[in-house]
Amino acid sequence: MTAISLPFKKTISPEQLFMVSGLLVNGGNYLYNLVLGRVLGPEKFADAAILITFLLVLSFVAMTFQLVTAKFSVIFEGTVFKSFISNTYKSAAIVGVVLGCAVILFSLELQHFFRTTSSNMFVVFGIGVPFYFLMSVNRGIFQGKKELISLSVTYQLEMMSRLLITFTLLYFFKVESSILISIGILGSLLFGLFPFKIKKFSFSKLMKLESTQSKMVRNFFIITAFYELTQIIINNSDILLVKHYFNSYEAGLYASLALIGRVVYFVAWMFVMLLLPAVVQLKKEGKSTLPVLLKYVGYIGVIASLIVIGCAIFPNQIIQILFGYGYLEIAPLLWKYALATGVFAISNIFAYYYLSLDKYIPVFLSGIFGMLQIVLVVLFHTSLEQVVNVQIIAMIILLIIQLLFFFSSNLKERINK
Repeated sequence: MTAISLPFKKTISPEQLFMVSGLLVNGGNYLYNLVLGRVLGPEKFADAAILITFLLVLSFVAMTFQLVTAKFSVIFEGTVFKSFISNTYKSAAIVGVVLGCAVILFSLELQHFFRTTSSNMFVVFGIGVPFYFLMSVNRGIFQGKKELISLSVTYQLEMMSRLLITFTLLYFFKVESSILISIGILGSLLFGLFPFKIKKFSFSKLMKLESTQSKMVRNFFIITAFYELTQIIINNSDILLVKHYFNSYEAGLYASLALIGRVVYFVAWMFVMLLLPAVVQLKKEGKSTLPVLLKYVGYIGVIASLIVIGCAIFPNQIIQILFGYGYLEIAPLLWKYALATGVFAISNIFAYYYLSLDKYIPVFLSGIFGMLQIVLVVLFHTSLEQVVNVQIIAMIILLIIQLLFFFSSNLKERINK
């Protein structure tokens, strides 16, 4: 990867290279989901969607470690940085093992609740959980140190290996598809560990950080964990609840709807990766962070608007091209789901921005509206359209409140100056 990128270094910045890589990763992950939807059909795709949703949930939990690592990779240096990384790797390994064992132990209960065809798919998935946490800390180092080529490589390897392993297994083995998909996920997590900086940490020789440093890390970790929990709720609770309340066919239709509608959120993820270390670095240097925020909000706003308009004008064509005729029933809801996701993606940029600045009110606001979304879906789920409508309401109110906080916060800063 390094050798390939050398000819472009004079014309393409690492940030631009990461953006291109991010588009390829998102495109590959999208292709993975689309082909699964076409090959498996709505009913079997419902089981696959549960595994994909579990992977997204895991990614948000592990993102806590990645963001904490990224932030303090900018702040800490020398031996303090090495001590921090060693402790973070150890904590990530412990959390990963505990969660992985929990998934394995409760695999039968998970099968019953989500009405899947197999419990073994959860067992295989649980084995891969610890590797995801180690991978996330590794990525946090690359993100914080702005080693964006290495960061791109680890994402590319995870995406490409998942594609190759999953569809190779599905082609050659006539086994329950959900088990083969879980094996593909496990393999991709192992490949995603590379490149891995083994010299950066040691489990046997752990040095303690100073009390002020430990407190700073602990506080940021707790608030980030809380925010990532809100991300899990807002991004995945609807799919899990639909799988619980509706039959497999309708759940499969909704999973395809969610996959297409969430494209704007996956694009926004790339900007978040660049936003956090940039904001932390500017704050460290005493420079204004507002231009970075406005730039990324502008990008996401334009992208979200284009996607919503496209989904409103060409819903049947999009569904037919991506999933096939078997999913056309869900076409009228496509623009609505894209709207809910686009609004959330914009409010998410504000939340991550203030999280980088150690301002936590927007984080708590996201938590409140994440719980509100669950309550609304639990109360109003007579149809898939109703499920989508209540999410639009919750996300629009969240964005309005985030904007009010942004304007009031900036007004106070100007008055104080």
